[in-house]
Amino acid sequence: DMIKNKLADNNLDYSLVILTTSATKFDASVFSTDELKYVKDELKNKKNLVAVNQYDRMVYVCLLENKSKDQSLYMESCRKAGHQVTALLNKTKAKSVLIEARGLRQEALCFTEGLALTNYQFRKYKTSGDNNSLEIIALHSNKLTDKDLLWLNTIVEATCKARDLVNEPVNYLTATQLSNEMVKLGKQAGIKVTVLNKKDIEKTGMGGLLAVNKGSQDPPTFTIMEYKPAGHKNKKPFVLVGKGVVYDTGGLSLKPTANSMDYMKCDMGGAAAVGCAIYALAKAKIPLHVVALIPATDNRPGENASVPGDVIKMYSGKTVEVLNTDAEGRMILADALHHAKKYHPALVMEFSTLTGAASSALGKYACAFLTTADQNQNNALKKSAAHVYERVVEFPMWEEYGELIKSDVADIKNVGGPAAGMITAAKFLEHFIDYPYMHFDIAGTAFVHAEDSYRGKGGTGFGVRLITEFLKNKI
Repeated sequence: DMIKNKLADNNLDYSLVILTTSATKFDASVFSTDELKYVKDELKNKKNLVAVNQYDRMVYVCLLENKSKDQSLYMESCRKAGHQVTALLNKTKAKSVLIEARGLRQEALCFTEGLALTNYQFRKYKTSGDNNSLEIIALHSNKLTDKDLLWLNTIVEATCKARDLVNEPVNYLTATQLSNEMVKLGKQAGIKVTVLNKKDIEKTGMGGLLAVNKGSQDPPTFTIMEYKPAGHKNKKPFVLVGKGVVYDTGGLSLKPTANSMDYMKCDMGGAAAVGCAIYALAKAKIPLHVVALIPATDNRPGENASVPGDVIKMYSGKTVEVLNTDAEGRMILADALHHAKKYHPALVMEFSTLTGAASSALGKYACAFLTTADQNQNNALKKSAAHVYERVVEFPMWEEYGELIKSDVADIKNVGGPAAGMITAAKFLEHFIDYPYMHFDIAGTAFVHAEDSYRGKGGTGFGVRLITEFLKNKI
């Protein structure tokens, strides 16, 4: 009643969604006798969503059925139900919705998450056309706490911010602007943000980042975000690393296939994920010490661009033979991973749109996961991935794959041939770590070319929900 009164006090007409797990037991007080009979008959006829037009508002009864023994599949079906309802709300030009979920907790959270994420739009550059009408989402359940609602609101906001960054074109989102966006996030959430400019990067000796940047007129940046609240629970920090290639032409190894460059603005999806994840953790006041590192540049074939055959001295001192300038992400990540050693981290989680091999193997349905962490950490990660349905598939880090990146003229080379590309990329990065490490190749999941339920079309924000769920469970 309090929520209804608040909506009424603000002169807001609202649609009502009633969530239930039973075809016979739900809040019937809002229906007339004839309406109630209609709703129950429709639910008995195996309809999971029933709409009733009460003229001054629409009421939807949504039946959430657990048809699987897999809890993660059930929760995902709740998010998809939310996706379905969002379309109806916007079709009827609803501005506000009240979700009544009496007796439900996880179903209510997942349904509302799916509904809110579906409502996302990137319309910054649109000069015409209709925006989604839905502006206010209210959720009520006697099983929910204020903490639940704060977390839900924060995660939705952070995921949408990550989508915005991935959807931005490079003529706005240069490496410099990406670092500016992270500074803004830091100010909003109370995160210390330090940005290294090109001179700083040269002085530091980040040879991998500088090598990729040689073909660009725009300078690189290296952004350090640190959230260290008083009373944090972890003695050693968790470090997040995200690939920030704001646009990738492939460099002089120009991308050869048709349309392969059209969406390369998304090649900083890893940077968006880690920057917005640490933002969410800070906004929700999760008591953990977390650091995010974002090396950023575009990869172009101009200026004095690196050429196949170049040997680069990396920040760590190792030498790399560059045989393909389109394998640039691992070059900039290697410098960031070496920098992470300064924090003596408990764990480093690195997210990158790294290889076509990962996308080919798994499509948009999961990311490739390679790890040197212990089994307890890996199991916890997989549990979190299933919970938020940002699924991972583990690939091996066997020594034999490391043989494929041995170089005749340098310590290692930056490509390993046509076989197991997502694994040889991870084996390359392994040369620059001395701590427990998780690598997430999100090439297929960070950006989708057609609407994918509540993930939408374009930037998905993949990784934000996975990182935050995993780290939240550490407290």
